Amino acid sequence: MDLREYIAKCEAAGKLKRVKKEVDWNLELSHISKVNEEKGGGALLFENVKGYKNSVLTGAYSTPENFAIALGLPLGTSMCDMSRHWMELAIKKTYDPVVVKDGPILENIIERDKVNLFDFPVPMMYPQDGGRFIGTAATLVTRDPESGWVNLGTYRMQILDEKSAGIQIIKGKHADFMMKKYQKMGKKMSALLVIGGDPLGFLTGSTLVSAETSEYEIMGALREGPIEIIESEFSGLPFMANAEIVLEGEVDPNPENWRQEGPFGEYTGYYSGKKSDEWPKPWLDVQRVYHRNNYILWSTTVGKPITDTHMIQSLNRTATLWTDLETARVPGIQSVYIPAASTGRFWAIVSVKQMYPGHPNHIADAVFGSTTGHYGMKGVIVVDEDIPADDWNKVMWAMSVRYDPKRDTQIIKRGRSTPLDPALHLSERDIVSRIIIDACTPYEWERKPMEIFLDPEMEKKVRNNWESYGL
Repeated sequence: MDLREYIAKCEAAGKLKRVKKEVDWNLELSHISKVNEEKGGGALLFENVKGYKNSVLTGAYSTPENFAIALGLPLGTSMCDMSRHWMELAIKKTYDPVVVKDGPILENIIERDKVNLFDFPVPMMYPQDGGRFIGTAATLVTRDPESGWVNLGTYRMQILDEKSAGIQIIKGKHADFMMKKYQKMGKKMSALLVIGGDPLGFLTGSTLVSAETSEYEIMGALREGPIEIIESEFSGLPFMANAEIVLEGEVDPNPENWRQEGPFGEYTGYYSGKKSDEWPKPWLDVQRVYHRNNYILWSTTVGKPITDTHMIQSLNRTATLWTDLETARVPGIQSVYIPAASTGRFWAIVSVKQMYPGHPNHIADAVFGSTTGHYGMKGVIVVDEDIPADDWNKVMWAMSVRYDPKRDTQIIKRGRSTPLDPALHLSERDIVSRIIIDACTPYEWERKPMEIFLDPEMEKKVRNNWESYGL
């Protein structure tokens, strides 16, 4: 599947609308997108952006139905069921990408002297943003200089000038691992910004995958077959043969040569960047641009929950957390969920069939020790097997009638944080405290509270005759 096929399938399912009226790239486009997301609308394809000929896609993953289309699952599949599908495929088999010599992305190649990033219809998102961000629904492709491992990561990228795009690579991220190695070697790091292609690129590139594992392999697992890539003759880096836009260049790993970028309205709902007490950023020196004929620019508004960014983080982090727990052989797990409203990051809920005393704490400890849960997560709520992890009303009921704050709460004082967390002071964003909430009835209780259940036969009769009641 490429982005165009995905758009066509979303439109056929009633989950994409075309906006034919002229809209301004400066705030109007993003504000239409944000209001549409708040109303629960699907994806939008803007076909008439002021001053430009090419279309802009936003809100591509704003509903669960859009995810189902991308994953090839039936409409109506729940977030938990999609995450379970992801987990089952990820632990079954991965596929290395296959190299091809040609693809639609090679239809147009623009060399350095003609590169102008302002030629793309990049939206201005929020009033206090420092500029236009071309890298929102995109992936940065880099290669480890020692092992050859190829990483796809989603990092915000701002147009700084015609041939430069700032990159927010947070310390501890995989691109940061690689960049430090290039710095030690005294070499610049080749990099690609890829927009479009298989819609799973953005979905997997923005998740937390173990080091030395390429997101191309995860995409192959989800497609149950290899992704087609082209290896650049300029840098040797691989990009999807059916991508819409690719920016190719180099990143100087020396912090003395970095530049200020931002601010930007982040997924937390707060601005970050370009303050006197925040950090300068590396930037991509664009040497070459590839794009398809009539390319489509894919963008996302980010900003306050819930946008497609939070939906993406909810799905992919739920899926990878579930995969982490499954591969760690943690028993009894029934369902896992990281809510989009938690920005798809800060809180996790796990439903467990208890098998021994202290089982809920085993679950919570495993979450915080996992690849997905060790970074930025503040809290884990563990519930019994009768509570679906993605049913917030039932989770709240369990917290009300099965949870005792004194007995069932644990505070962890030091965990890895994200520097984008606005709940923490700017000078203290490396470390965050964490909480475990055990909302399970204690396994060791010999006498447990008696829960109310409907009579099974009468419930069946009522459901079978529902319409006869005039309801």
